[in-house]
Amino acid sequence: MTENNGNEISEVRARGLGTMKQVYGWDMPSGDLGPFYTQTVEHLFGDIWNRPGLTIRDRRLLVLGALAAQGQFDLAKVQINAALQNEELTEEQMEEIVILLSQYVGYPLASGINSSRIAVVADRAKAARAAAKAAENGSTP
Repeated sequence: MTENNGNEISEVRARGLGTMKQVYGWDMPSGDLGPFYTQTVEHLFGDIWNRPGLTIRDRRLLVLGALAAQGQFDLAKVQINAALQNEELTEEQMEEIVILLSQYVGYPLASGINSSRIAVVADRAKAARAAAKAAENGSTP
């Protein structure tokens, strides 16, 4: 794999970028965006997310629990949307996750995750309606 500038990308970086695309559903920049990004791509997604024993869905569930416990609701939205987009979880399963998490992280934090879930579902429904309307009119949204 090569970057846009023609430089070769290491195997671990290529694996990390591929995993990030699989996890989030979009291409990530392959260039050098600094040490934090390099650590994220190469170590977290190139190595950790590729360890044997857990699926991406399993890892996403763990990440959602950690984000709920930390009150990281904006990051939870990214994970919730990706889980729904990748069909790893259904809307009903996401609701059940929130109910379970409420017992482990407490209602205030679970309420925040629930708000994130509701916002993502509403945004996805709005985008689907816009796409359907655009298809009716013969255009793209």
